[in-house]
Amino acid sequence: MNQQRMLIDGERLKNTMEEFADFGRTENNGVTRLALTEEDRRAREYFRTCCEALGMTVKVDDMGNMYATLSGVDNTAPPVVVGSHLDSVKKGGRFDGVLGVLAGLEVVRTLVDNDMTPQVPVVIANMTNEEGARFEPSMMSSGVLSGKFEKSVMMEKKDTDGIIFKEALNTIGYAGDRENRLNKAKAFLELHIEQGPVLEESSLKIGVVESVVGMVCYEIEVTGDSNHAGTTPMHMRKDALFATNDLIAEAREKLSKLDSGLVYTMGRINVAPNIHTVIPNKAVFSIEARHQDAETIKQVETIIEGLPLSIEGCKVKATKLWDRDTVWFDKDVVRSLEQSVTSLDYPYTRMVSGAGHDAQFIANYIPSAMIFVPSINGKSHNEDELTSWEDCEKGVNVILETVLAMIEK
Repeated sequence: MNQQRMLIDGERLKNTMEEFADFGRTENNGVTRLALTEEDRRAREYFRTCCEALGMTVKVDDMGNMYATLSGVDNTAPPVVVGSHLDSVKKGGRFDGVLGVLAGLEVVRTLVDNDMTPQVPVVIANMTNEEGARFEPSMMSSGVLSGKFEKSVMMEKKDTDGIIFKEALNTIGYAGDRENRLNKAKAFLELHIEQGPVLEESSLKIGVVESVVGMVCYEIEVTGDSNHAGTTPMHMRKDALFATNDLIAEAREKLSKLDSGLVYTMGRINVAPNIHTVIPNKAVFSIEARHQDAETIKQVETIIEGLPLSIEGCKVKATKLWDRDTVWFDKDVVRSLEQSVTSLDYPYTRMVSGAGHDAQFIANYIPSAMIFVPSINGKSHNEDELTSWEDCEKGVNVILETVLAMIEK
């Protein structure tokens, strides 16, 4: 068998992607398919139908994760798993998550087209609530599988309407059995859009992902004193927002002097009482930073915790909300993906992921790795999200090539 000449059906992939986009398609050709909604249920049912048409068996675990299995010669052997998620953010795109699931579907379709029975089983995984757009946190179910989150806590998470995760799971009929959980595999492979501009800017087609970067997030609370905006002299004010502005400028100046690969964001700010005629007495803002090197993250923390405790008469309090260590993917699986890209002669680079993905949690107990395909203009999590069909096809061909190599051993 000449592996290099076995390629997927790109037109079929495109058509299937568009079929799934109909489950929650928005007016601007995006997708709203929040976890455990009717749109999600319909997408799940169609995914099940597609898999069963290929002779696959579909099981669901207690977190609602779906596993479609193509039997192998040795069904006692650990499977090769290809997966991602079908849920989206509100007014998201057609490619985020679903491309990784349908990559697995197209791989299996290609195997069936070629009358191939793999030596080991091939599993397509659809992970529940990766986005966390309806029920926080993101990557909820893969977090439970890997022991990062407590199932009992996750089951009680509520959406903005007060609906509990456990109730929503039962409502759509996807509360399965714990014994169906993914607990071992030869490898977990996840294809995803980059969600950033690097590949497109460099005219590359594939990013072989070595790691998901570490993160840290702080909340900074600045407390001043409210008073009348028209009668209080400037030199007598304790304006929490003015003080916050100076703190942000100081933090930016210091953080910008660290490694050029560091990214940091002050993405949330709340001001009280938030009235134009009243001097703000409190401002609370977030500082989130991401980098693959643990030492750089430590330097970020040193800078944040070294911010002044008082500024312009206002008190400053920094609270660490959470952090996440860098996850390095399995070297052998990364190498397998890289060999596949090379054999297909696609221009590529090794890179890190600044966004979180299910594979980073699954990597805690299963050899895992990812590849990226370009996002046009770096857009994601909105209706303008776009990846060319040709690049989608190339990405799935890399997954196919890697699966072919793994299922023969």
